[in-house]
Amino acid sequence: MRLPVLRHALLPLVATLLLAGCHGKDEPAQAGGSTPEAALQSSVDLLRSGDINGLWRHLLPPADYANMRADWTLQQRHAQPDSAAQRARFSETLRKLTAPDAENTLYAELQPKLTQMQQQYQDQLPVLISVGEALLKRSIARSPSLGETQKAQLGSVLDTLLPWAQQAPWFDAAHAKQAIGVAVATARKLDIKDADQLRGLDFDATMTRYATGYAGAKQLLAIYGLSIDQTLDSVRFTPVTNSNGHAVVKLGYTLLGKPLSAEAKMVEENGRWYNEELLENARRSHARLQQQAALAGTVAAAASPVTKD
Repeated sequence: MRLPVLRHALLPLVATLLLAGCHGKDEPAQAGGSTPEAALQSSVDLLRSGDINGLWRHLLPPADYANMRADWTLQQRHAQPDSAAQRARFSETLRKLTAPDAENTLYAELQPKLTQMQQQYQDQLPVLISVGEALLKRSIARSPSLGETQKAQLGSVLDTLLPWAQQAPWFDAAHAKQAIGVAVATARKLDIKDADQLRGLDFDATMTRYATGYAGAKQLLAIYGLSIDQTLDSVRFTPVTNSNGHAVVKLGYTLLGKPLSAEAKMVEENGRWYNEELLENARRSHARLQQQAALAGTVAAAASPVTKD
């Protein structure tokens, strides 16, 4: 239930914003920004507020945003169905999270296991996290959607997150109880009963659920010591170059007390500024999906029986 245009377009967005944030607003309901810096500020302001649909409407020119919405419908129509086992697991997880008194029930089940998990995994966890970081870096290195600068910037982010992940109190009972409370509250706000209902959501309803999940994820991370909002509040934008409809903006920010930086390439279209790499990836993803749909239509037409009058 993933849309290729969202997945591929998000890669440069994450690489560019790198969990950065801002303080100003520049017509957040409109597409693009009046300047490169204003476009980035409005983008991240929408990200900070959790308005995922508004963020995409702002990030893409109107025609490209319309294509994304149409692609969503097309992708859902041709998506491979989940297996019966996957649907059953999804429904059971939702049932547990949304059941009456789920917070206390789930915590009662988890609490006696925390000490055992700590004894079993405490020494292994740093190694496992290091392995996970290596796999992520390999995936980033192989990504065709990221440039070398972006790959290096994401590598710096992972290097900063590694010590936090290795030392976070994952097995602490008090933290676990808070986390369960957030997970239960988020599941209830999602208002989804099963996988079939999720698959049947339109673009707007899905973006609303994404926003709910994003808000819950931020709360969970904050419980374990990673405040996304603090990082969002720390960003500062510095113009680097701006000529002939192309610009580069430097983003400086602080992640877990460590100063980091990134660069965003911006492009001007019809008097508004957009993230250049994100826009290119969105258009490539749209073209790819259209080609796949056309090929599927050709195959279906060739396979259908020919009737004669």
